[in-house]
Amino acid sequence: MTTTVIERKWHTTPEVADMLGYSLSKTKMLILTGKIRSIKDGRNRRILPRYVDEYVERLAQEAEQGCSA
Repeated sequence: MTTTVIERKWHTTPEVADMLGYSLSKTKMLILTGKIRSIKDGRNRRILPRYVDEYVERLAQEAEQGCSA
C-alpha cells in the first residue's frame, strides 16, 4: 500500500500568524502593507509558503546588514 502525502499549497492569515508567532492583527497589517505577499481568493487572502520564506529571509538579511554596519 502506498501512502500519499499532500503538502499544503498555501496558508491562511491565521496560520501564518501562528507560524511566525505574530498576532493576527500584525500579520494582517504586514499583508496590507505588502511586506508579506498574498493572493486574493474570493473574499479571503492566501499566502504561499514561499511568500512566508521570502519575508523571513528579508528580515534575516536586514538584521545581518544592520550588524555589519
